[in-house]
Amino acid sequence: MLGTSEFLELLGCHFDEVGAARVTGWFEVGSQHHQPFGILHGGVLSSVVETFASIGAWIAIRDSGRAAVGVANATDFLRSTVAGRLDVVATAVYQGRTQQLWDVVIARADDGKDVARGRVRLQNVEPH
Repeated sequence: MLGTSEFLELLGCHFDEVGAARVTGWFEVGSQHHQPFGILHGGVLSSVVETFASIGAWIAIRDSGRAAVGVANATDFLRSTVAGRLDVVATAVYQGRTQQLWDVVIARADDGKDVARGRVRLQNVEPH
């Protein structure tokens, strides 16, 4: 059902639940995700937020033949992380004819504390 890419493989995302209104999964933080100071790079978190929201948004409209493309991604970084599993939950907030809004929470698996929270707005468009 889901394709893959080198970027998705680099992120290391694993998906547990993939649906039109909710997507869950996880990834394991490793040194490949670090910024020069040895902690998880915020760009990785933003990418994971957009990835999970985009997959759910696409599932919601795939039968229409349209694509869902991210047009805004606001990710707040709440805690630094060096290593370990992070759980991801993406939830649809609004799903309209032309756009969607998704909230995404990334939390440490070991203690449940949030590492990041993001909101992604996506446009439902005709493919080129």
